[in-house]
Amino acid sequence: MISTWIVIAMVVAFVNVARNEADMQPCATVQTSSSVVLMGSPVTAICVVREDCPLVNGQAVRIEWRLNSRFIPSSSAANESARVSEAVISSFNHTRASLTCCIQSSPTQVVAGVEIRAGYPPEAPRNLSCQTNLTTSNTLTCSWDSGQQETHLPTKYTLHTEIWDTHQNQTYKLPPGVQHYTIPRSGFVLFSEMKIYVKAENDLGEATSASIILEPISAAKFDPPKILKVQVVPKRYGCLRLSWSLSQHQSWMRDYRLNLDVRLRTTDSSQWREPTVFVSRIRPSRHVDKCHLLHGTQYFVQIRVRYQQSPWSEWSSSESGVTLESAPTGRLDSWMKVSEDHMPKQLSIHLFWKPSKQFRANGQNVSYIVSVQKLPGEKGKLCSTRENYCTFQLPGRIKKVYLSAVNAAGKSSPTEVRIYQPTARAAILNITAIPQDERSLLVQWRSKVISNLVGYVVEWKPLLKPELSHIQYEIADKNQSGLVITGSFEPYKPYGISVYPRFKDGIGLPQTVNAYLRQKAPSMVPKIQIKKTWKSHIELTWDEIPLDQRNGIIQNYKIFYWDEKGPINIVHADPKERKVILKHLSTMSLYEAFMMVSTAGGSLNGSTIHFEVEPFDAVAGVMIVIATGVGLSLLIIFTVLTCFSKHKRLKGHFWPVVPDPANSSIKRWTSESTQDTCLSWDNEDPIYLSHLSFLDLPMKLSKEEDDLWLNSAEDTSDLGESICGSPFIPGYSGSHSDSVPYATVIFSSPCNSPPPKEPHIYLRSESTQPLLETEESFSPKCYQNMGSDEMPREQCFFGPCHDCVPNVGADPGIVWDDFPFLRALAMNDAQND
Repeated sequence: MISTWIVIAMVVAFVNVARNEADMQPCATVQTSSSVVLMGSPVTAICVVREDCPLVNGQAVRIEWRLNSRFIPSSSAANESARVSEAVISSFNHTRASLTCCIQSSPTQVVAGVEIRAGYPPEAPRNLSCQTNLTTSNTLTCSWDSGQQETHLPTKYTLHTEIWDTHQNQTYKLPPGVQHYTIPRSGFVLFSEMKIYVKAENDLGEATSASIILEPISAAKFDPPKILKVQVVPKRYGCLRLSWSLSQHQSWMRDYRLNLDVRLRTTDSSQWREPTVFVSRIRPSRHVDKCHLLHGTQYFVQIRVRYQQSPWSEWSSSESGVTLESAPTGRLDSWMKVSEDHMPKQLSIHLFWKPSKQFRANGQNVSYIVSVQKLPGEKGKLCSTRENYCTFQLPGRIKKVYLSAVNAAGKSSPTEVRIYQPTARAAILNITAIPQDERSLLVQWRSKVISNLVGYVVEWKPLLKPELSHIQYEIADKNQSGLVITGSFEPYKPYGISVYPRFKDGIGLPQTVNAYLRQKAPSMVPKIQIKKTWKSHIELTWDEIPLDQRNGIIQNYKIFYWDEKGPINIVHADPKERKVILKHLSTMSLYEAFMMVSTAGGSLNGSTIHFEVEPFDAVAGVMIVIATGVGLSLLIIFTVLTCFSKHKRLKGHFWPVVPDPANSSIKRWTSESTQDTCLSWDNEDPIYLSHLSFLDLPMKLSKEEDDLWLNSAEDTSDLGESICGSPFIPGYSGSHSDSVPYATVIFSSPCNSPPPKEPHIYLRSESTQPLLETEESFSPKCYQNMGSDEMPREQCFFGPCHDCVPNVGADPGIVWDDFPFLRALAMNDAQND
């Protein structure tokens, strides 16, 4: 009984397993011509649904196709049961897509599918090249291009080598996507030829590159060689000798013949000379001579090396050498600026020069001599310099000078430079300068049509460097109207460019313009200053921006101002005037303002200032006008009263009467011309003395006083300031009035005392007005007192005298008409006696 149940259980289990396996099988299968197809080719697929598919259950089957999620049409049923369907895709353009077969039910069920990939067969690898490395461990590295077309399929590359001498073939497999491979040293022989090619494979086909045949040593790129020495070739001008060697790792090839390439450049050039010098099949132990170079010139030299047709090594480091010197050759281009010197018939000359295309310095230390003689000598030498300019003065009669270059080997032939007088003729109408590129400026000009115009000189200089050594120039033909000037121009720095017309007989007036290679906003904004305020106006001024902080040409100044209530106002100012007037301002309102300065490269705003306009007080203004009118009226009244007043003392203070001593005598001088009077000592008509000083002296002078008078006899300008005053007595008060004293009369007693017994002393004045018409010398001669018979020596006051003792002989007649001033004094003495 138990065994029966066991058998039954086993049968049931077998039936269940068979049923589960049937359930696990797919309901349908999809078959295609190929799972990998050429891009754009047609694809055909068939879907077959099993009869025992549980999704059908004996019902009619409706099959549909989908490519990814897109529905595609299918053909009619292949049999009556409609369990087979066919789909045709005319052009498959997907690199990868899923084609599925579905049964229409609720919901639609996917019963089978297949993934289809599309792409292209590989292209033959191109540009196969190999290079041998001889630096450390010797290797051979090959690389290639897979082609421009993408296959969209996994592609395998293999590198194949065949060594002909050893018949050794090798295949090297590469990882996907790698297009280079390094062959180890065991895979090649340096001096044996070998065949190398690359093969590419994918599901759609394979392709093989063109093979190359090479000797690995001929594919070696050497290390940069080393220049050991550059020296002069004895007794050969323009030649340099190079000694060189290979690097330390390749020194084992010093006995092999290699190809050498040499390039040179001068110290004043940044470009290497073309073409290079090729030297074939030379051993590293041999030196190389390079000739046909400039004499006395320093050269920098570099070399590179290769074996047969192998790649060139990198250039070596630079080494320099100097060729033998010889005398300079060729002529110099010159430019002369002439101006009138401060000395008469002298010219001030600035002479500039530079090498022409034919000039050769042929030496390192070159100097230049300017002379008035064709053969420079110490006598006619004007200057000797290493600079490119010279300044000197010459007489206007000299018409030419001579310029020569000198080095240690000799002198060049002199270049004649004619001296033209500056002319005031103008031919240039206008000039412009704009940036051409990062290193040059385009200068253009217009000029008048003048018959004797022979050309132009374009001169430029940095305005921040005024030294003459920075001036550069170019000579232009008369048919030119533009020139590109190239130099070490700096951005944001100003340059002055001038164009001079050249005539047959001189240089005309230039036209000048300032230019910048590049511009940007100024570095500073000047501070606004309030210059004047009146009523509702205010004038603002500011200083000029320093040249080194402008960074461009100032195009305009803008003043922005506003009050607490109003809008922002903008006023444009003239860049040359640097001032602006703000009008129609409100009184008692606080204003704010700032300035913006602009160039072609940008703008910069300055700091803000505050200001207000005070109201105008009408009452104060009227009071000021009234006070001014009253003061002016008083001044006019005082002036009129003074002019027409009959009060002679008052009038004399303003218009003193100065008599003419040459046409008058003391007798005719009246009180109308005096300020102080002194009466005579008798009853005759009074004598009025004007501008005479009467000095009261003691009866007898001491020796000390004697010397004092003798020493000061020539300085009497302070005497006679008043009629009776004296600097030698108490109470004297001198003054510096406009009146000029003509004489000083010295009495031994006051002028109001009785007549003295001693003779009077007369001192001549140092007046600047002529006293005597026959006077020739400033220093007076020694005169004696005409009013006394004898004159002591100590009383000689009229000037230096070495012989004041009167002659004993007869007294000659005195012509008193020649001495009207002394004649009056003599008359006074006679009356007093």
